[in-house]
Amino acid sequence: MRKMTKSLKNYLVGGLIFTLLFAAGCSGGKETSQSGKQGDQGTTDSERMQLEVFVPTFTTEPPKPTSPVIEALQDYTDTDIKMIWVPNSNLDDKFNITLSSGDLPHIMYVPSKSPSFVSAVRDGAFWELGPYLKDYPNLSQANEIILNNSSVNGDIYGIYRSRDLGRNGVIIRKDWLENLELEEPKTIEDFYNMLKAFKEEDPDGNGKDDTYGMVVSKYEGPWDVMQTWFGVPNKWGENDKGELEPAFLHENYLEALNFFKKLYDEGLVNEDFAVMDPAQWSDPVVSGKAGVQVNVVDEGHRIQEKIIDADPNNEDPITVIGAVEGPTGLHNLPTSGYSGMLAVSKTKVKTEEELKKVLTFLDKLNDEEAQILAENGIEGKHYEIVDGEMENLTKDDPGLLSELDGLNQMLMYLPEAKSLTPKTTPLRELEEEVKLANEEIVVPNPAEAFISEVYSKKGTQLDNIIQDARIKYIVGQIDESGLDEAVELWKKSGGNDYLEEINKLYKEVNK
Repeated sequence: MRKMTKSLKNYLVGGLIFTLLFAAGCSGGKETSQSGKQGDQGTTDSERMQLEVFVPTFTTEPPKPTSPVIEALQDYTDTDIKMIWVPNSNLDDKFNITLSSGDLPHIMYVPSKSPSFVSAVRDGAFWELGPYLKDYPNLSQANEIILNNSSVNGDIYGIYRSRDLGRNGVIIRKDWLENLELEEPKTIEDFYNMLKAFKEEDPDGNGKDDTYGMVVSKYEGPWDVMQTWFGVPNKWGENDKGELEPAFLHENYLEALNFFKKLYDEGLVNEDFAVMDPAQWSDPVVSGKAGVQVNVVDEGHRIQEKIIDADPNNEDPITVIGAVEGPTGLHNLPTSGYSGMLAVSKTKVKTEEELKKVLTFLDKLNDEEAQILAENGIEGKHYEIVDGEMENLTKDDPGLLSELDGLNQMLMYLPEAKSLTPKTTPLRELEEEVKLANEEIVVPNPAEAFISEVYSKKGTQLDNIIQDARIKYIVGQIDESGLDEAVELWKKSGGNDYLEEINKLYKEVNK
């Protein structure tokens, strides 16, 4: 989240008249609710619209109905909010049970485009929101790529909760670059030369042959990221016939794999990558065994903090970049750009007029004032501003924390995060700059929105065929003919049906 730069004087909440007729709390992981008077049409005696909001909680003590932060949010949005807290550990079960009941809250957190949610959409349980977004100042600024990623075959049935789209990048031991008098890599060739130097030129200066270039774990993400550097699509891409085909059929796919194999053959990547636990993935960078990790760039500051803890004299050991240039320019793999979404049910929201009131509420939650309340609380009570920096007052006070903990699960951060963050560091600022710059070069997946019946049944099997073949090719267990055999197996195992279905959906959306 980016640090707020505006004056905070306008956001003081002292003097507000708090009204709370509906709210819900959670204690000991069990759902509880509390209600007051309610009018017949979903509004209270004060004519505020009453909204039930179903969201996850990651604590046993989420905000109670009497929370001053909930009351301030109600005042700001001119609604009465009934929070339905669901322990995250039980979220999927409770989500499906609620869907099955047919009695849905006004606003429902949707964790994923699961078959149960898609089925409910097809049964008409949720409003299609796409045509309305243009009428709201914050919602109208939603990112088109992320909207598509979160859609159901191109239709918007929930407002996504924004996360950084350009989060992927390269984490580099900056101290090693400086020791070897190397510049940050700009091209794939530069990247290779850097990895080679990190293995062969004693970057830590200890006189031992005990370092290598890049650490990879059994998590497949780094290979997917680096493929895009070669111009390989993000899962699906258009061929010269205007049809979609999977990334592994792209003309540059083999070039990317040959590069990965070269890194492996020359010992520039850890030999045990295919079995390495992702939980230990960052350890070799921290311990000074490996110099590079392709990961989300915000892992950079976490690695740096661990290095400094071990060696306080090494004050600036890490830097991050977004991508390196390949044969078709600069490209990077995006994240999905969201973490769940907020859907509006037709059970409680029966008319277009009511829908517009709910969308007004969701839009106002994206205002700076509302984001600060839900994320940081009330100034002077939950945080203070000292010398222009935010100081959190809740970290050592569980009672204060329980007045707002989890209210940010309602936030969508559109068009961007505006809540307050603690004092930052140069590396964290660089990470944010890289994320923002990456948004200009990320490669969207044109099939991200499509709901495939074939994939829902055979997706794991199909993915494993291609992923296993990629690993085997990198480590030399199969050659090009082995890759071809894997592709044929993919096609015979349901891939041809998957291809046909995806292209049918693609044509329907692009009529």
